[in-house]
Amino acid sequence: MNRLDELRRRHAAAEDGGGSQRRDRQHREGKLAVRERVELLLDEGTFEEMDKLVQHRCRDFGMDGQTIPGDGFITGYGRINGRLTYVFAQDFTVFGGSLSETNARKICKVMDLALKVGAPVVGLNDSGGARIQEGVLSLGGYADIFLRNTLSSGVVPQISAIMGPCAGGAVYSPAITDFTFMVANTSYMFVTGPDVLKTVTHEEVTKEELGGPMTHNATSGVGHFIAADDADCIRMIRELMGFLPQNNREDAPRRACTDPVDRADPELDSVVPAESNQPYDIKDVIRRVVDDADFFEVHEHFARNIVVGFARMDGRPVGIVANQPAFLAGCLDIDSSVKGARFVRFCDAFNIPIITFEDVPGFLPGTAQEFGGIIRHGAKLLYAYAEATVPKITVITRKAYGGAYCVMGSKHLRTDINLAWPTAEIAVMGAEGAVNIVYRRELAGGDPAVRAEKVAEFNERFASPFVAAEHGFIDDVIEPRETRPRLINALRMLETKVDTTPKRKHGNIPL
Repeated sequence: MNRLDELRRRHAAAEDGGGSQRRDRQHREGKLAVRERVELLLDEGTFEEMDKLVQHRCRDFGMDGQTIPGDGFITGYGRINGRLTYVFAQDFTVFGGSLSETNARKICKVMDLALKVGAPVVGLNDSGGARIQEGVLSLGGYADIFLRNTLSSGVVPQISAIMGPCAGGAVYSPAITDFTFMVANTSYMFVTGPDVLKTVTHEEVTKEELGGPMTHNATSGVGHFIAADDADCIRMIRELMGFLPQNNREDAPRRACTDPVDRADPELDSVVPAESNQPYDIKDVIRRVVDDADFFEVHEHFARNIVVGFARMDGRPVGIVANQPAFLAGCLDIDSSVKGARFVRFCDAFNIPIITFEDVPGFLPGTAQEFGGIIRHGAKLLYAYAEATVPKITVITRKAYGGAYCVMGSKHLRTDINLAWPTAEIAVMGAEGAVNIVYRRELAGGDPAVRAEKVAEFNERFASPFVAAEHGFIDDVIEPRETRPRLINALRMLETKVDTTPKRKHGNIPL
C-alpha cells in the first residue's frame, strides 16, 4: 500500500468513527451521529477539521491495536451565520467518547486558537468520562481544558451542549462556560452517578432524577436551555450565537430593523393591574417593547421570579433583566439573585447593553433564605450591576421597595437612564406596612376609612415616582406606551458610552 492509499484509509477510518452499527445505535436512541451534529451546527461546506489523524498512545489494558484516527473527538472550525466559530465534538461510538491525553490536546488546540483569533467555542459533549486506561493522563487532560475555559471566560463566548452522558470531572468544563444546553431524554450530568450514591449514601435515584435536563434547568440551575432533540439543540445554539459578539473587543451583530423605532403601544398603559397585589406577566411587557416581539429567554425554568434573556432594540442586541410579578410576586431570593448576577456579568463582559424592568417588593423573607445566605447571594446581583460599565437602562413598572430597589439597576449603581411608569411605587416598604409605623397614633382607633386615607397619603408623600424624580433618582416619568421609543433613543445616546472601574487585578465578588 502506497502512502496515498494509507492516507485515504486513515481518513476513511476517522470519518467512520466507531462503525455503522454503533452509529445506528445512536440513531435508535434518538441521537445524531457526531459528524451529523457538526455539519448541522455549521454553515454548509464551511467545516475545516483539525487533527483528524491523531491517535491515542495508550498501549495498556488491551487497547493496543484499537487505534482509531481522531481518537473519538472531532475538532476544527467553520462558520455560523457567516461568522467564524471553533467546535469540538465527542464521538460516543469510539471508546464511549472517553477523554484521553491526545483528544484533550485536540480540544486545547482549538481553544488556544479561538483565544488568539477572538472567536467563540462550541463544545458538543457526549462522553462516558475519563479514559480509565490512561489514568492520570486523562485527568490531566481535563485540567488542561478547565484552565483554558477559565482563561477564555469573558474573552470569547463559550457554549456547551450536553447531548448524551456527562459525568464526573467532565461536568466542570460546561459549568465554567457561558451557556449550557441539554437535550430531553438523552442527556444527563452529575458528579457522582446513581450506583455510587446508592452504595455510599443509600439513596435510590434515577439518572433522569439526579442529573436530567429538567433537574438541571429547573432545580440546580446548571442548565440554561432544554432542547427537544439534537437538531432542536443545534438550532437553538445557532439562534443564541446571533445575539453574541465574536469576542470582548467587538459589539454584537446588528440587524436591519423593520419594527418602527417610534412605535407606541397603548396596550402597555393597562398592563399593570390597578390593585398593587395583583400579578401580571412581565414577559408581555418585554415582548411589546422589543423588536418584533422576539425575546430569547435564558434560564426559563430556573428561579422564575426573575426573567433574563436576549432581544433586539432597533436591531441591536440587548440583555433583558426583569422581575416577574407572576411568580413569588417578583421577590428576589437566593436563586434569582445568582441567576440575575451571572447574566448581568455576561452582558457586561461582551458589550451588550442591559435593560432592566423592575417590579420588586423586596427580598423573600424566611429562615430558609437567611440561613441559605440571601445576604451574600443578594450582594452578587448588587455587585454585578455596580460593576457593569455597558449602557444600563432601568424602567420601574410598579414596585421598587427597600434594598431591592437599590439592587435592581438603581441610579446609585451607575445606571445611565432610569425611567418610571406612573404606576411606580418607590419606597422603603409597601404602604400597607409602612402606615402602621408612620401613622401609628392616627390608626390607633382602628377606623378603616382613616387607614385608607393614610395609605393614600403615604403613597403620595413617600412612594410616588415624582418624589424620586425630584431628587434626580428617576430621569423621567413616562407613559407606558412610550417605553419602546424612549429606550431606543436612550440606547442611541449611549452608543459611545465609556465607563471605567478603578485599576485592580480583579474585584472580590461575594461568591
